[in-house]
Amino acid sequence: MKVLIVEDETAAFENLKSILMEIDPSIELLEHTESVVQTIRWLNSHPAPELIFMDIHLSDGSAFNIFPAVTVETPVVFTTAYDEYALDAFKVNSIDYLLKPIEPDEMRRALDKFRRWEHQDVLDYLSRLSSLNPGGRYPEKILIPVNNDLIPVDVRNISCFYGSSGDTRILLKDGRMYHYGKALENIYASLSPQLFFRANKQYIVARDSIRNITVWFDKRLHVTMDTDVPERIYVSKNRAAQFKKWLTDG
Repeated sequence: MKVLIVEDETAAFENLKSILMEIDPSIELLEHTESVVQTIRWLNSHPAPELIFMDIHLSDGSAFNIFPAVTVETPVVFTTAYDEYALDAFKVNSIDYLLKPIEPDEMRRALDKFRRWEHQDVLDYLSRLSSLNPGGRYPEKILIPVNNDLIPVDVRNISCFYGSSGDTRILLKDGRMYHYGKALENIYASLSPQLFFRANKQYIVARDSIRNITVWFDKRLHVTMDTDVPERIYVSKNRAAQFKKWLTDG
Protein backbone atom coordinates (compact mmCIF):
# COMPACT_ATOMS: atom_id res chain seq x y z
CA MET A 1 0.00 0.00 0.00
CA LYS A 2 1.40 3.39 -1.04
CA VAL A 3 0.59 6.23 1.35
CA LEU A 4 1.12 9.95 1.71
CA ILE A 5 1.34 11.53 5.17
CA VAL A 6 0.36 15.18 5.56
CA GLU A 7 1.57 16.29 9.01
CA ASP A 8 3.40 19.41 10.19
CA GLU A 9 4.53 18.09 13.60
CA THR A 10 7.69 15.96 13.51
CA ALA A 11 6.79 13.92 16.59
CA ALA A 12 3.29 13.20 15.30
CA PHE A 13 4.70 12.17 11.91
CA GLU A 14 7.26 9.81 13.48
CA ASN A 15 4.58 8.25 15.69
CA LEU A 16 2.22 7.74 12.76
CA LYS A 17 4.98 6.28 10.60
CA SER A 18 6.08 3.94 13.40
CA ILE A 19 2.54 2.64 13.96
CA LEU A 20 2.03 2.03 10.24
CA MET A 21 5.28 0.11 9.92
CA GLU A 22 4.48 -1.94 13.00
CA ILE A 23 1.06 -2.90 11.69
CA ASP A 24 2.15 -3.56 8.10
CA PRO A 25 5.86 -3.36 7.15
CA SER A 26 4.90 -3.63 3.47
CA ILE A 27 3.37 -0.12 3.52
CA GLU A 28 5.36 2.24 1.32
CA LEU A 29 5.61 5.87 2.43
CA LEU A 30 5.74 7.91 -0.79
CA GLU A 31 6.17 11.31 0.82
CA HIS A 32 5.72 13.39 3.93
CA THR A 33 4.34 16.90 3.34
CA GLU A 34 3.95 19.53 6.04
CA SER A 35 1.73 22.28 4.63
CA VAL A 36 -1.23 23.05 2.38
CA VAL A 37 1.01 24.51 -0.34
CA GLN A 38 3.52 21.65 -0.23
CA THR A 39 0.74 19.05 -0.38
CA ILE A 40 -0.94 20.70 -3.37
CA ARG A 41 2.36 20.85 -5.22
CA TRP A 42 3.08 17.18 -4.52
CA LEU A 43 -0.40 16.00 -5.54
CA ASN A 44 -0.20 18.03 -8.74
CA SER A 45 3.12 16.50 -9.77
CA HIS A 46 2.94 12.85 -8.66
CA PRO A 47 0.68 9.84 -9.25
CA ALA A 48 -2.03 9.51 -6.63
CA PRO A 49 -1.19 7.41 -3.55
CA GLU A 50 -3.56 4.67 -2.45
CA LEU A 51 -4.29 6.30 0.91
CA ILE A 52 -3.61 9.68 2.55
CA PHE A 53 -3.22 10.38 6.27
CA MET A 54 -3.95 14.07 6.72
CA ASP A 55 -3.68 16.31 9.75
CA ILE A 56 -6.38 18.99 9.72
CA HIS A 57 -4.41 21.87 11.26
CA LEU A 58 -1.30 22.51 9.15
CA SER A 59 1.40 25.15 9.40
CA ASP A 60 -0.13 27.39 6.72
CA GLY A 61 -3.83 26.79 7.34
CA SER A 62 -6.60 24.22 7.32
CA ALA A 63 -6.11 21.03 5.32
CA PHE A 64 -9.55 21.65 3.83
CA ASN A 65 -7.97 24.40 1.72
CA ILE A 66 -6.29 21.61 -0.23
CA PHE A 67 -9.49 20.26 -1.76
CA PRO A 68 -10.60 23.36 -3.74
CA ALA A 69 -7.09 23.67 -5.22
CA VAL A 70 -6.45 20.12 -6.45
CA THR A 71 -8.53 17.09 -7.34
CA VAL A 72 -7.88 14.51 -4.61
CA GLU A 73 -8.34 11.06 -6.11
CA THR A 74 -7.44 9.11 -2.97
CA PRO A 75 -9.35 8.21 0.21
CA VAL A 76 -8.28 10.19 3.29
CA VAL A 77 -7.89 9.32 6.96
CA PHE A 78 -8.03 12.60 8.88
CA THR A 79 -5.94 13.03 12.04
CA THR A 80 -6.12 15.83 14.58
CA ALA A 81 -5.46 16.69 18.20
CA TYR A 82 -8.75 18.56 18.39
CA ASP A 83 -12.21 17.11 18.87
CA GLU A 84 -14.11 20.34 18.18
CA TYR A 85 -15.41 19.06 14.87
CA ALA A 86 -18.52 16.94 14.48
CA LEU A 87 -17.14 13.43 14.20
CA ASP A 88 -20.17 12.13 12.35
CA ALA A 89 -19.68 14.70 9.58
CA PHE A 90 -16.10 13.59 9.03
CA LYS A 91 -16.99 9.91 9.08
CA VAL A 92 -19.37 10.50 6.20
CA ASN A 93 -16.61 12.09 4.12
CA SER A 94 -13.55 10.12 5.11
CA ILE A 95 -12.51 6.56 5.75
CA ASP A 96 -11.88 7.46 9.35
CA TYR A 97 -11.10 10.26 11.79
CA LEU A 98 -8.31 9.57 14.29
CA LEU A 99 -7.73 11.68 17.37
CA LYS A 100 -4.14 12.21 18.52
CA PRO A 101 -2.32 10.57 20.13
CA ILE A 102 -3.17 7.83 17.67
CA GLU A 103 -3.50 4.34 19.11
CA PRO A 104 -2.40 1.24 17.14
CA ASP A 105 -5.82 -0.39 17.53
CA GLU A 106 -7.52 2.65 16.03
CA MET A 107 -5.09 2.61 13.12
CA ARG A 108 -5.71 -1.11 12.51
CA ARG A 109 -9.43 -0.42 12.38
CA ALA A 110 -8.95 2.34 9.82
CA LEU A 111 -6.68 0.20 7.63
CA ASP A 112 -9.02 -2.78 7.85
CA LYS A 113 -11.92 -0.58 6.80
CA PHE A 114 -9.95 0.68 3.79
CA ARG A 115 -8.93 -2.81 2.72
CA ARG A 116 -12.56 -3.97 2.77
CA TRP A 117 -13.57 -1.28 0.34
CA GLU A 118 -14.34 -2.32 -3.19
CA HIS A 119 -13.84 -0.19 -6.32
CA GLN A 120 -17.36 1.24 -6.23
CA ASP A 121 -16.96 2.16 -2.56
CA VAL A 122 -13.93 4.26 -3.48
CA LEU A 123 -15.78 5.94 -6.38
CA ASP A 124 -18.73 6.79 -4.14
CA TYR A 125 -16.37 8.14 -1.49
CA LEU A 126 -14.47 10.36 -3.95
CA SER A 127 -17.71 11.88 -5.21
CA ARG A 128 -18.49 12.93 -1.64
CA LEU A 129 -14.94 14.09 -0.97
CA SER A 130 -15.13 16.57 -3.84
CA SER A 131 -17.84 18.45 -1.95
CA LEU A 132 -16.23 18.16 1.46
CA ASN A 133 -17.14 21.20 3.54
CA PRO A 134 -17.42 20.36 7.26
CA GLY A 135 -19.24 22.83 9.47
CA GLY A 136 -20.36 25.01 6.57
CA ARG A 137 -16.95 26.64 6.14
CA TYR A 138 -15.94 27.75 2.67
CA PRO A 139 -12.45 28.72 1.51
CA GLU A 140 -11.59 32.41 1.53
CA LYS A 141 -8.72 31.85 -0.89
CA ILE A 142 -8.00 29.52 -3.79
CA LEU A 143 -4.45 28.42 -4.60
CA ILE A 144 -3.82 28.50 -8.35
CA PRO A 145 -0.86 26.52 -9.72
CA VAL A 146 1.19 28.65 -12.15
CA ASN A 147 4.36 26.92 -13.36
CA ASN A 148 6.18 26.02 -10.12
CA ASP A 149 4.30 28.56 -8.00
CA LEU A 150 0.99 28.60 -6.17
CA ILE A 151 -0.79 31.95 -6.32
CA PRO A 152 -3.32 32.64 -3.55
CA VAL A 153 -6.43 34.39 -4.87
CA ASP A 154 -9.15 35.77 -2.62
CA VAL A 155 -12.49 34.30 -3.75
CA ARG A 156 -14.02 37.80 -3.53
CA ASN A 157 -11.67 38.90 -6.31
CA ILE A 158 -13.05 36.23 -8.63
CA SER A 159 -15.55 37.34 -11.24
CA CYS A 160 -16.39 33.94 -12.68
CA PHE A 161 -15.19 30.45 -13.58
CA TYR A 162 -15.37 29.40 -17.24
CA GLY A 163 -15.11 25.85 -18.54
CA SER A 164 -14.89 24.71 -22.15
CA SER A 165 -13.54 21.58 -23.86
CA GLY A 166 -11.96 20.28 -20.67
CA ASP A 167 -10.22 23.59 -19.92
CA THR A 168 -11.22 25.60 -16.85
CA ARG A 169 -10.28 29.23 -16.34
CA ILE A 170 -10.63 31.65 -13.45
CA LEU A 171 -11.41 35.23 -14.48
CA LEU A 172 -10.64 37.91 -11.90
CA LYS A 173 -12.28 41.29 -11.45
CA ASP A 174 -9.08 43.06 -12.52
CA GLY A 175 -9.08 41.29 -15.89
CA ARG A 176 -6.47 38.64 -15.13
CA MET A 177 -7.15 35.06 -16.19
CA TYR A 178 -5.65 31.80 -14.93
CA HIS A 179 -6.01 28.22 -16.10
CA TYR A 180 -7.24 25.94 -13.33
CA GLY A 181 -7.09 22.15 -13.37
CA LYS A 182 -10.43 21.34 -11.74
CA ALA A 183 -13.83 20.58 -13.23
CA LEU A 184 -16.60 23.14 -12.71
CA GLU A 185 -18.63 20.54 -10.78
CA ASN A 186 -15.90 20.15 -8.17
CA ILE A 187 -15.23 23.88 -8.02
CA TYR A 188 -18.87 24.74 -7.47
CA ALA A 189 -19.24 22.14 -4.71
CA SER A 190 -16.48 23.88 -2.73
CA LEU A 191 -17.81 27.45 -3.05
CA SER A 192 -20.25 29.36 -0.87
CA PRO A 193 -23.70 29.22 -2.53
CA GLN A 194 -24.30 32.74 -1.22
CA LEU A 195 -21.41 34.11 -3.27
CA PHE A 196 -21.49 31.96 -6.43
CA PHE A 197 -24.11 30.56 -8.81
CA ARG A 198 -23.81 27.90 -11.53
CA ALA A 199 -25.30 29.91 -14.38
CA ASN A 200 -24.99 27.15 -17.00
CA LYS A 201 -22.69 24.31 -18.08
CA GLN A 202 -19.87 26.75 -18.86
CA TYR A 203 -20.05 29.39 -16.12
CA ILE A 204 -20.03 29.86 -12.36
CA VAL A 205 -20.63 33.54 -11.63
CA ALA A 206 -19.90 35.64 -8.55
CA ARG A 207 -22.76 37.70 -7.15
CA ASP A 208 -20.66 40.83 -6.60
CA SER A 209 -19.42 40.80 -10.20
CA ILE A 210 -22.81 40.90 -11.91
CA ARG A 211 -23.33 44.32 -13.48
CA ASN A 212 -26.46 43.91 -15.58
CA ILE A 213 -29.17 41.39 -16.50
CA THR A 214 -31.13 41.53 -19.76
CA VAL A 215 -34.30 39.52 -20.34
CA TRP A 216 -34.27 38.03 -23.84
CA PHE A 217 -37.30 37.30 -26.01
CA ASP A 218 -37.22 33.60 -25.06
CA LYS A 219 -37.11 34.56 -21.36
CA ARG A 220 -33.46 33.61 -21.01
CA LEU A 221 -31.34 35.98 -18.96
CA HIS A 222 -28.22 37.55 -20.44
CA VAL A 223 -25.75 38.30 -17.63
CA THR A 224 -23.12 41.01 -17.96
CA MET A 225 -20.10 40.76 -15.66
CA ASP A 226 -17.53 43.29 -14.45
CA THR A 227 -14.86 41.73 -16.66
CA ASP A 228 -14.64 40.52 -20.25
CA VAL A 229 -15.72 36.89 -20.73
CA PRO A 230 -14.89 34.42 -23.53
CA GLU A 231 -18.56 33.82 -24.38
CA ARG A 232 -21.82 35.47 -23.48
CA ILE A 233 -23.40 34.21 -20.28
CA TYR A 234 -27.00 33.06 -20.44
CA VAL A 235 -29.24 31.64 -17.73
CA SER A 236 -31.94 29.40 -19.15
CA LYS A 237 -35.64 30.13 -18.81
CA ASN A 238 -35.99 27.17 -16.42
CA ARG A 239 -33.34 28.54 -14.04
CA ALA A 240 -34.17 32.25 -14.38
CA ALA A 241 -36.43 32.41 -11.32
CA GLN A 242 -33.89 30.59 -9.15
CA PHE A 243 -31.13 32.88 -10.36
CA LYS A 244 -33.09 36.05 -9.64
CA LYS A 245 -34.04 34.80 -6.18
CA TRP A 246 -30.37 33.97 -5.43
CA LEU A 247 -29.29 37.41 -6.60
CA THR A 248 -31.85 39.33 -4.56
CA ASP A 249 -31.89 37.20 -1.40
CA GLY A 250 -28.13 37.54 -0.74
